[in-house]
Amino acid sequence: MEVLILASGSSGNAALISSGGTSLLIDVGVSALQIRQRLEAFGRAPEDVGAVLLTHEHSDHVRGLDVFLRRHHQAPVWATHGTWSRLDVRCNGGGELESGQTRIFGDLQVTAVSTSHDAADPVAFMFDDGCHCVAFCTDTGKFTTLLQQRLLGCELLLLEANHDSDMLRHGPYPWPLRQRISSSKGHLSNHQSLKAVDQVQSSVLRAVVALHLSAENNCPNLVCETLRSAVDEDIPVTAVTRNEMLRVTLDGDGACLERHDLSPGRGK
Repeated sequence: MEVLILASGSSGNAALISSGGTSLLIDVGVSALQIRQRLEAFGRAPEDVGAVLLTHEHSDHVRGLDVFLRRHHQAPVWATHGTWSRLDVRCNGGGELESGQTRIFGDLQVTAVSTSHDAADPVAFMFDDGCHCVAFCTDTGKFTTLLQQRLLGCELLLLEANHDSDMLRHGPYPWPLRQRISSSKGHLSNHQSLKAVDQVQSSVLRAVVALHLSAENNCPNLVCETLRSAVDEDIPVTAVTRNEMLRVTLDGDGACLERHDLSPGRGK
């Protein structure tokens, strides 16, 4: 199984999950042009996308969706009923997702899991190809018992680590925004993410990747130092900033991580 983190953070989010002949695009929070350029950096193309899955309707997750669909009509879109109620796009096929429901997309089984965020009906995803299992969870203000139960036993954990609580408290954001971010409907702090990793890790965990880092209220070194304390020393832990992309490949030997900088002219 292969995971491409194409964009991560408040400026935009997108990822491609692939196994066998199936590739699913998770969120389209950057422009269609950026999606193409960033896929091409990994030797992939928008035409590879078999379906688009949406976590929720916030602009940093759907900003490029309308243009992407107009350019690539073959891509059906799947989202929860609440997310669909906030969207105004046309697509060729697709449908509704429900928390706890598993759908088969070619070589991938996908299970949606409700998250706690200030959106209509947000979800995380579990991906299973029969050999490997990947958990994708961002934009949640708390790591619920449901998330713990559903994400337990994943080999690759892609998890939000949005902010350091002290940096947020003393940072530049106005008080109402700080309250929103730190609320149970906001985003996970580093400490909350640490507890989440501890709750879902098992003997099959191969790697942890932190996503959706705040550029103003967090730093990747702090995130990695925090999360490493929850796992064995041989398990790689990394964080993806808005200026990077990441390829993670799962095979019988474990997880291989390959970082790509977003240099000028490469989808930035």
